[in-house]
Amino acid sequence: MSVTQAEPVTHIDDDRFRVTEWRFAPGAETGWHVHGHDYVVVPLTDGHMGLVGPDGRQAEARLQQGIPYSRRTGVAHNVSNIGETPFSFLEIEVVENGIEARRLAVMDRFSAAWNAQDLETIMELTADDCAFHASAGSEAEGARHVGRDAVRAAYASIFACFPDGQWTNGKAMISGDTGLTWWRFVGTTAEGKRVEVDGCDILTFAGDKIAIKDSYRKSRT
Repeated sequence: MSVTQAEPVTHIDDDRFRVTEWRFAPGAETGWHVHGHDYVVVPLTDGHMGLVGPDGRQAEARLQQGIPYSRRTGVAHNVSNIGETPFSFLEIEVVENGIEARRLAVMDRFSAAWNAQDLETIMELTADDCAFHASAGSEAEGARHVGRDAVRAAYASIFACFPDGQWTNGKAMISGDTGLTWWRFVGTTAEGKRVEVDGCDILTFAGDKIAIKDSYRKSRT
């Protein structure tokens, strides 16, 4: 049995916004998709909408003409018209995300500062109310450091332990208030022991500052 596809009509598609009108005949559906941007839906008509999530769970929602709602990046579902009449809505996607771009820039500076062992810049990019959750294998193994003084001291101890430490092959991505970086650490301890290990940091942002650095490394044993 063939499935009727909802009809998308693109009204705006530029470097800031994408505005798509979705038209649903009875029984029509979008097909499975994942939203890559934050978005707002503005119903153009009333409607009875069916939703199927990643786990197969089904839900229903009533659209009211002119009553909008918003969702974050990463929503995954199939949307269908389970009513007896057609409905339509505008989907307004925020293609350009100013705070996301700023946070990615902060992550780039943060990474460069670590490789330069530039503690002043690292702390400039760190929120006043901050914490560092150290990974196993760090100078303070598995410790949680809370507050600027404790975080600064913990970062300084890492540089003291690995005077030539470098976080290579760095990659970064961000979703909402959470940033993810993954890298390969290469360094030599003050005693001459060579260390190479893969790892990642989960960064929690407060505005444009890094509030929590949660670090993980693969076991070297």
